[in-house]
Amino acid sequence: MDHVRIALVSPYSWTYPGGVTRHIEALAERFIEDGHHVRVLAPYDPHDRFSAVLHRGAAPQEVEPPDYLVSLGRTVGFKANGSVSNVSITPHGISRLHEELRTGGYDVVHIHEPVAPLTGWVAADWTRLPLVGTFHSYSEHRVANGLANVIGARRVLNRLHVRIAVSEAAAWTGRRWFGGHYRVIPNGVHVDPAIRAAGGEREAGADCLRIVFVGQSVERKGLPLLLRAFEALREHIPTELTVIGPSPAELEPLMMDGLGVRALGKVDEAEKRLELARADVLCAPSLGGESFGMVLTEAFAAGTPVVASDIAGYRDVVRNGVDGVLVPRGDATALAEALRELWLEPERLVAMGRAAAADVERFAWPRVAAEVMEAYKDAIATRAPEGALERAAVRVGARSADLKPHVPPRKLPSLEPAPVGSKRPAVALARRAAMIAVSLGGAVLALLALRKIGISHIASALINSSPAFVLLGLGIMCASMILRAFSWYAILRAALPRSRVRLSDAMQGTFIGVLMSSTLPARLGEPSRALVVARRTGRPRENLPVVLGTLVSQTLLNIVALAVLGAVMFSSVNLFNGHQNALLFAAIAPVTLLLLVLIAPVLLRTSAGRSRFARLHTAMAETRHALTRVRAGLAVFRRPRLGAIATGAQLSAWGLQWLSCYVLLVALGLNHQAGIAAAAAVLFAVNITAALPATPANLGVFQAACAAVLATGWHVGYGTGVAYGVILQAVEVTTAILMGMPALLKEGMSWREVRLRAMHAAPVKLPARPGRSAQRAPGDALKVKG
Repeated sequence: MDHVRIALVSPYSWTYPGGVTRHIEALAERFIEDGHHVRVLAPYDPHDRFSAVLHRGAAPQEVEPPDYLVSLGRTVGFKANGSVSNVSITPHGISRLHEELRTGGYDVVHIHEPVAPLTGWVAADWTRLPLVGTFHSYSEHRVANGLANVIGARRVLNRLHVRIAVSEAAAWTGRRWFGGHYRVIPNGVHVDPAIRAAGGEREAGADCLRIVFVGQSVERKGLPLLLRAFEALREHIPTELTVIGPSPAELEPLMMDGLGVRALGKVDEAEKRLELARADVLCAPSLGGESFGMVLTEAFAAGTPVVASDIAGYRDVVRNGVDGVLVPRGDATALAEALRELWLEPERLVAMGRAAAADVERFAWPRVAAEVMEAYKDAIATRAPEGALERAAVRVGARSADLKPHVPPRKLPSLEPAPVGSKRPAVALARRAAMIAVSLGGAVLALLALRKIGISHIASALINSSPAFVLLGLGIMCASMILRAFSWYAILRAALPRSRVRLSDAMQGTFIGVLMSSTLPARLGEPSRALVVARRTGRPRENLPVVLGTLVSQTLLNIVALAVLGAVMFSSVNLFNGHQNALLFAAIAPVTLLLLVLIAPVLLRTSAGRSRFARLHTAMAETRHALTRVRAGLAVFRRPRLGAIATGAQLSAWGLQWLSCYVLLVALGLNHQAGIAAAAAVLFAVNITAALPATPANLGVFQAACAAVLATGWHVGYGTGVAYGVILQAVEVTTAILMGMPALLKEGMSWREVRLRAMHAAPVKLPARPGRSAQRAPGDALKVKG
């Protein structure tokens, strides 16, 4: 078979290229070079505003379509597997695909990512040509894969005559969820002997460790983790980090500062290869979901070793200790340690580069393309089903078209180790089950409550509320946020006397923190606002623990405010019928935590000397150091003037919130039935229940707390109480949006960027070590470059 007519089918947009698209492009050009007739059937998004709208604001690349591309029209961006997949779902694309396969005279159809809707499904289900499918993804997602099977994935995949997986991880996915036979053929890579020699033959003794990252700024790729590790690493060795993919504007919000970082944004293949050859090491800290990692083989092709996460897809590529180093995923400290070790052992780094340059031949395109062509020949040579029963089974997809013995999907042990800091599988499963049970229980109780109360009563109370008083309550709530910023500003000035902290910085951080607290779980608003202010102090890594410590001061003042509200509430009415002790315990629990923060450094100092283990010594010393800095955040109480400002402003902010709660009672006409004490009780209850939010923004629990307090203490109907809770929470959320969104825009950060950085807020600290890092001072740091 000298010349084969090949259709390469891709579900992904040609102008939003990723690993699969690059693989298809290289495969097509290789086969064309060998004299075969090739067409690539793939979506193509033009470079216009509508494309950006369909893809969450991301504009397509301005790429000229090659002669062999048959466009299947536009795509839509969907979140999947931790990133955004740009797939075709339009009737035009389906029609164009079907027409081309029907009239193109192809000998074989090669479907890439055949599970992805809708392109792969249409090509497999509507075509009677020899079919080859390549599985590129690694996925353990039960819901997504289970849903695919419910709508017929196994039947459609049985149309394939040959199944290819790019790695053992991708083959695991197919065997686990869909069954069948798989041959592993890796992704290919272009090997330029000149570039590979330049990288593989680098000499030891460079002036700094040059690290490169290639990938998107999505959380799955681990870029925030790498930035934390790099911030620690540069304090010990001379190093620089080059980031390819994210633009400087996308990267800047994820960093404490840009020292030593070059952000190149999207580059062409030639520049990427040169940067990989220039680097000493490629860093790929992905958190999971990788089936292969083409960037690893691209680094090998440049003679550059890698430091990568120890995940399923990467273990198929990297030989740990030979051409790269695998580190536990999600462990920023281990990542920084591995990079430092390579700097301290330059001969080892050079040896790994040479091994990488030698190992890449197993992924070179001539070898990979030959294996794929062999799969095409096997698909074409597959015998036709015999007998009416076998033909019918193949026709309806009940039996695989390869006619091999049936292999059903089966449960397989996970290929991924648990990330650092994660809970044991049994604990995680129990926690997930408990959360589901709580959510379902809450939903059932909410429905029962609504049936008893009557939605009409709630709607009537909302409709009859006074808009003027609601707006007045909103204005007072906004004013309280400003006073909170004044209080924090005084605390920051006392804690950071040598740093330039401005009132505008405290306001910016406060407003962003309020916004994030109202939309994020686990109270990530607190680290969010600390990060905003720490980045503006000039020494963010050094000052972040102290800024976080200042939040303790505000927590202490909040406890005082809650105590006042509780005193007003309990003195006004016998509200909780003998159960006050439980609520008082909940109110004073933060005080206990505060006392632990204050005395823990002393306890750790006295016990550290008794430890027999060096690692425990180090951990305890670091913990004591961090807690001591947290105590520095309480310095405001040793400065009478600033302490008075902080206390007065914070308690006044609570007073305004109290007043806002009362104004909203007036808005519902409840001020004659429930007065200022009722407002205090509501504010106390919603803050106590928000300490451990059971739902996003504590929705439902917030309204239940309001209704329970007003009904128990002041005999307000449950329907009216729920309506009051709805209005009060709407005012709080509107306050967060009105004040937080402008601050977020001014900061130049998106909600997603703040969330990512807040989740990776804790700085990494490496212990000092003797050796090369002690003998050579770090070189001049670089600023972020475009």
